[in-house]
Amino acid sequence: MDYDEILLDADDRMQKALEVLRGEFRSMRTGRAHPGLVESVRVEYYGSPTPLKQIASISVPEPDQIVIKPFDGSAMGDIEKGILKSDLGISPVNDGRLIRLKIPALSEERRKQLVGRAKEVAEESRVSMRNVRRDANKHAEQAKKDGSLSEDTLRSLKEEIQETLKKQEKVIDGDLKRKTDELMEI
Repeated sequence: MDYDEILLDADDRMQKALEVLRGEFRSMRTGRAHPGLVESVRVEYYGSPTPLKQIASISVPEPDQIVIKPFDGSAMGDIEKGILKSDLGISPVNDGRLIRLKIPALSEERRKQLVGRAKEVAEESRVSMRNVRRDANKHAEQAKKDGSLSEDTLRSLKEEIQETLKKQEKVIDGDLKRKTDELMEI
């Protein structure tokens, strides 16, 4: 791998780790309803676990309610079971055509638990990015051994990899602060 390939690969892998973090944050329950809460709920549909967003339309008609309308009416029971099995802690109400989820207000204790979980997820993302940095540095060292990088170029590449990591960690910190503020908002 050459200089640019190593740097691009590291940046791409860090971006993917950031996308995973944002997906986790979207699925965290706050006091407000949003489709991200249930989109990734797995539903046993014709024998295979399927994300809810693939078998139903999800809408938010009110700030504290999610409405799920299955594409296939026979999947109502499976969707209910999937929601009950998930860790959302919300009971679905089935009226025969739609499933309604009423989002209750969060207690102070539950908010603090969710903030703690958000911090854990953010730290997992940081660790993942640091592992990417380590791998990129190994590739750079190998390229130097192979003779395709000079000592100065190696140092410069490692500095750029570190700068990329710092930028991504700042983005993580910003996302974590926004999610924490959102969770603690009453």
